[in-house]
Amino acid sequence: MAARKTFPMRLILAVLRVFIPTRFRPTASITQLTKSKTNLIVQAGPFRGMRYVDQSYWSAYIPKLLGIYERELAGCIEEAVSLPFHTVVDIGAAEGYYAVGLAIRMPQVRVIAFEMEQSAQELLGKLAKLNSVDRRVTIEGRCMSQNLSAALDDSGKTLVICDAEGGEALLLDPISIPKLGTCHILVELHDHVISGMSEAIRERFTRTHEITHILESKHERSEFPYRNVFTRLFPSYIDWAVSDIRRCHVAWYWMCPRITGNVE
Repeated sequence: MAARKTFPMRLILAVLRVFIPTRFRPTASITQLTKSKTNLIVQAGPFRGMRYVDQSYWSAYIPKLLGIYERELAGCIEEAVSLPFHTVVDIGAAEGYYAVGLAIRMPQVRVIAFEMEQSAQELLGKLAKLNSVDRRVTIEGRCMSQNLSAALDDSGKTLVICDAEGGEALLLDPISIPKLGTCHILVELHDHVISGMSEAIRERFTRTHEITHILESKHERSEFPYRNVFTRLFPSYIDWAVSDIRRCHVAWYWMCPRITGNVE
């Protein structure tokens, strides 16, 4: 958790917000610093070297450029990259951090990216073209059960990534979509949206999958390598820069099928 700001610091920041144009404020300045230093190329992590767009969609941006965004999942991503998937289905793809990143890392796969918001779809398309994977990334709209079922038909060995802001409670149902029983699934859990959701999903997949529960960890100021006047005067802004900017702590399930079946 970021250190609590003292009253003088809060007063100074309030004055800055009133009198200084947005582009000169600390968050904008630190974002621009990061863009300049990284040249809009992801610096580390499983998607190191990916060229990036100049903004994210409703999620942390700077950690993506640094390569520390959702770093807790790096091991899962590397494991997935080592497997012979035919298809990646990304539910809630936003601007495409995972959809495009995995398309780069796994040149043999096709990616089906579900994203309901038009502005996010446009960013996703741009990101795919920047990295020359647009021919293998299909952008779809809202993901409903019937859309997911259709996407999984004849998909071969499949990795499903799901960040559906609570929609996983409806979508990840192996009774209504039996193919899920043979998919590898990486799902962000949203118990703060629907209480008890993570336990319900565990019960659905416990017979067919090995389930690893992954908890969010804290990022450190040392993970932000760049400095300017704002990071020196107000070090707490570094906490903002490296954080994944969530309203609450999150967790994930990495679910690997015990028996993959005939999916070749």
